[in-house]
Amino acid sequence: MSGTPPMNAANDNAARKGLRGWWASPPRPGTQRLINPWEYRHIRAFGVTHIAGGFVAATAGVVCLSYAAYGWAAFFLVVGVLNLAGGYWYITIARSAPPRA
Repeated sequence: MSGTPPMNAANDNAARKGLRGWWASPPRPGTQRLINPWEYRHIRAFGVTHIAGGFVAATAGVVCLSYAAYGWAAFFLVVGVLNLAGGYWYITIARSAPPRA
């Protein structure tokens, strides 16, 4: 032996090599492929996090409005709305998933 330990199990996951294989697992349909696989595996937690971040950004936008900083207010309000929409989308995907066995 040359110092390398022998492999005890066969690797039947040969198709999942590289970035493309990693991105394709777990398999998901259509536009859900845009979601990072790690986020997709924990989609409910990321959905709640997006919604919380949306509320924080929207609050920052309202505070900027009160100080008449309209450019920053628009930025934070747009970021807040996008986060709320993304979080809602994630939660919708999590609700439509079949129950785990």
